[in-house]
Amino acid sequence: MAETEIARLKTISDLHRFNEIPPPEHPLISLIDYSKVRHTADGNEMKWIQGFYTIALKRNVVGKYRYGQQEYDFDEGLMTFFSPDQVISVQLIEQDATTHPPTGWILAIHPDFFFGTSLAANLHKYPFFNYSVREALFLSEKEEGIVNGILQNIRTEYQANLDQFSQQIIISQIELLLNYSERFYQRQFLTRKASNHQILDRLEELLEKSFAGREAENGGLPTVQEISQSLNLTADYLSSMLKSLTGQTTQQHIHNKLIEKAKVRLSTTNLSVSEIAYELGFEHPQSFSKLFKSKTRQTPQEFRTSFN
Repeated sequence: MAETEIARLKTISDLHRFNEIPPPEHPLISLIDYSKVRHTADGNEMKWIQGFYTIALKRNVVGKYRYGQQEYDFDEGLMTFFSPDQVISVQLIEQDATTHPPTGWILAIHPDFFFGTSLAANLHKYPFFNYSVREALFLSEKEEGIVNGILQNIRTEYQANLDQFSQQIIISQIELLLNYSERFYQRQFLTRKASNHQILDRLEELLEKSFAGREAENGGLPTVQEISQSLNLTADYLSSMLKSLTGQTTQQHIHNKLIEKAKVRLSTTNLSVSEIAYELGFEHPQSFSKLFKSKTRQTPQEFRTSFN
């Protein structure tokens, strides 16, 4: 089977043509009514790389989306955040649009729209742009109403006669949308406690295995990327979830487990500090000693002496 060709969408106008809808009213920002989008593709598959941000709120979309290395079915209403220069693919599935018509909105924003504004330097503070589709945001009816209201405010503003205040007003609405989205993600972390605590249990198992005997020595220190991949999550999503539930990031969990294992070895074995460092996966004993002191306010040797 031939590989599906990847479309390259550099502008908002490209996105409109790709979705077979009329040209945008503004060259750098557009709110697209998803019920008007018409997808056609050879073999019912589409792939594209976009040069802009999209924030989408969709409902009743039957199809399998893939973003990066993860995939998700959009048969429920949910919200996603796509950053530029990522490969997005969709496997289209036939659906009865008269029974369950797809609805929702796609807000597309070209990076140039942010030039000279506060968001230009602050977008990186919103980690959900680096989450995969699989880690989409599920909204309550009330939350969806809030999002729809902000999206309509944005559309109303760019459809009006633009003046010197227009860009900043729209930027303020986008920032409000992102701040609400951050709040809703925090709510989602808490309301999905059962599945999240399963992830915590699995994280504990992975860290135990990573620090078990000489396996850690041969494999080096576990990394956030390795742990998140083993859990089938993006690194940013895992750290955000852990921060919400425990107050600590993934890296802090790794360090805490490492110090816990180091304390056991220092207090119950005659291994030298260097031997313990190598056993735990450190390439240089000095790095181990520095981390240990930063976490315990004692050197490894001082900690060991306290048990004599």
